Amino acid sequence: MYKDPGLWDRINSYALVSYIPEPLAGFLDRLRQELVPNCFLRAHVTVLPPREVTAPEDAWRTLKNLIPLYAPFEVRMSDVEVFPVSDVIYVGVEKGSEQLRHLHDGLAVEGLQSREEFAYHPHVTLAQDLKPDELDELLTVARARWAEVPFEKTFRIEKLVFVQNTRTNEWIDLAECALGQPDSEVSGELTGLLVR
Repeated sequence: MYKDPGLWDRINSYALVSYIPEPLAGFLDRLRQELVPNCFLRAHVTVLPPREVTAPEDAWRTLKNLIPLYAPFEVRMSDVEVFPVSDVIYVGVEKGSEQLRHLHDGLAVEGLQSREEFAYHPHVTLAQDLKPDELDELLTVARARWAEVPFEKTFRIEKLVFVQNTRTNEWIDLAECALGQPDSEVSGELTGLLVR
């Protein structure tokens, strides 16, 4: 999601995501920057929300053994909505939400288990940490822009990326693994890269 900052900037906060491919990714990235200027996160669906991990190398070993057991699948996005408690503006997932929940539940094992603040709800975040007086206006803009998407609102989830957060809330890609390929090579060597 971001360039590689120094080791001292990294914090014990890890997540598992699937990046959305073009052309949908570019549209979502531009929309998010319109709603939240200076937000440069890549459009993605989170599979495992941010969590502390005691042994990142072991967590990655678990993930790279489990991820290939799941088949790739198609996701179709639905409407722009708002989570009522957090006021996060997001695009919902219509098709593929059951597979995403299955991935979430199946991969939150061993050192990746974590008490999550909210029940897992597959989505793509557009805006968060908003001031109360911004919500209605930004929601109206997000819905209008989303209605203008000139192409299919679908994509395939074929690989997952293990990411780490920093003190400035910029995420670093650590490693990735393909779904449905038990004997495939995975990228990313974690040893010595992570904050413990």
